[in-house]
Amino acid sequence: MASSSSFLLLATLLAVVSWQANASDPSPLQDFCVADMNSPGTFRFVIMFSPNTYVEINFWKLYASQYNFVKSELTCTSLVPPVRVNGLVCKNPMEVNADDFFKAANLDKPRMPNKVGSNVTLINVMQIAGLNTLGISIARIDYAPLGQNPPHTHPRATEILTVLEGTLYVGFVTSNQPAPNKNKFLSKVLNKGDVFVFPVGLIHFQFNPNPHQPAVAIAALSSQNPGAITIANAVFGSDPPISDDVLAKAFQVEKKTIDYLQAQFWENNHY
Repeated sequence: MASSSSFLLLATLLAVVSWQANASDPSPLQDFCVADMNSPGTFRFVIMFSPNTYVEINFWKLYASQYNFVKSELTCTSLVPPVRVNGLVCKNPMEVNADDFFKAANLDKPRMPNKVGSNVTLINVMQIAGLNTLGISIARIDYAPLGQNPPHTHPRATEILTVLEGTLYVGFVTSNQPAPNKNKFLSKVLNKGDVFVFPVGLIHFQFNPNPHQPAVAIAALSSQNPGAITIANAVFGSDPPISDDVLAKAFQVEKKTIDYLQAQFWENNHY
């Protein structure tokens, strides 16, 4: 009898908190999961049936105070510190409104390129909370004459780029191949209206070869938070710096060359 009531209590608890679950399944389990930017993460509540039998349930700290758990034949432990999830916790769907899916981003307006001659304006889940779990984001990229979006990768997204104005020389490099093969470089010159795809995780770049005219492109990425690793910045501008002994050996150059590169200011063109 005690066992039946224990599992009944557990089933009830699961039903109460399941609608607040974090969605990260590749197939949507609900209409949306608007990011709750005010949530510190999920909490674990552990129910002990016996010294060797227990169940852990994850739910929001935000709602933890709404539930009173009664000790009977169960041993209910206190809440354990937050568990971070792969993504952002869902906002209560009853509190969602149109502004959660909107941003006056002014992507029709040109941006001022920087030292490397480009400016990437990314709209991801940090700008539009409604993008959470939807697996998509967008960016406008402005290129000065002879400007470039330097070699970089997106660790979590494939990118599809469309040229809106001007001309771009673009390319990507494949992953390491079995010897004696080398990394293959694929490149193309794009004109207005052309489209090019950069596969997820591969090093790629865009360069405006025109010395007189700027260029503009729009990129769509297959993640609400694609991430970006600019190769030169990561290798030579990390904090703390990578040992110059390591980099000199890796690049097969003298240490003074590495020291010179590490002393430079490595511009971040992502805003």
